[in-house]
Amino acid sequence: MPIADLNHHSMYYEVHGQGIPVVCSGGWGTWCHGGERHLPSGLIEHFQVIIFDHRGIGESNDQPSVEATTALYAKDVLALLDHLSIKQAHFLGIVGIGACIGQELALLAPDRVRSLINSGTWARADHHFRAKLTLWLDLHERLGFEAFQKCVVLSAFDAEFFNRYQDKLLGPSGGWSDLRENLIAQQRLTHAALTHNSVERLANVTAPTLVFHATHDEITPPHLSTVVEKGITGAKGEWLTGAGHVITMREQREAFATTIINWLQQH
Repeated sequence: MPIADLNHHSMYYEVHGQGIPVVCSGGWGTWCHGGERHLPSGLIEHFQVIIFDHRGIGESNDQPSVEATTALYAKDVLALLDHLSIKQAHFLGIVGIGACIGQELALLAPDRVRSLINSGTWARADHHFRAKLTLWLDLHERLGFEAFQKCVVLSAFDAEFFNRYQDKLLGPSGGWSDLRENLIAQQRLTHAALTHNSVERLANVTAPTLVFHATHDEITPPHLSTVVEKGITGAKGEWLTGAGHVITMREQREAFATTIINWLQQH
């Protein structure tokens, strides 16, 4: 599988499908290594989808001496676009830091971003968000990965879904498993998430932007994501009623995917 030396680190990436390129970035994990099956339905069938391992995740290495910031991760993506000779691509940030990386990429290289989609996003951490991410890191450091995993899974998934699938959500291959025995990666991703601050710069984003707001998201609730929509001139907001941080209900997942496909095809 492809690994390239980009922005002073080795970056693992995959390319799926054909058509107009779409870079897809997630949160504290990866869509690679079989994870592409969890991407929005129809995405790979209609577009050329580029996915990758964040620094320190999967098969991408890292440089702990370099400060981890969302701008650094955005430069990684820009280097990947250069490596693939892609002049312009849509950027799809699905929950978490991936969406913030998209903001930074749109500010760093506006001519390279055809459109921007953010879900589960924020422009600046508030005290509540900061306390939650700090708590998760403390749990991992003091009590181990399993304690952290259980806490974040309970925040990310609704009760009905957890009750039905808890055996799959917890354990070695469960949620956030890319951080198992990888505390350093979580420390660096947490730092990047909590130092991300685009509030005063969002007005400079020129790419057509779609921002999702999930009404029952306990991690990145609407009071965080709406700041992004309001800050970007002409941005469109799309509300996901009843959805949590991770969208689980079939109808909601279908609506989420359909909205994304339609947006990409219109831009």
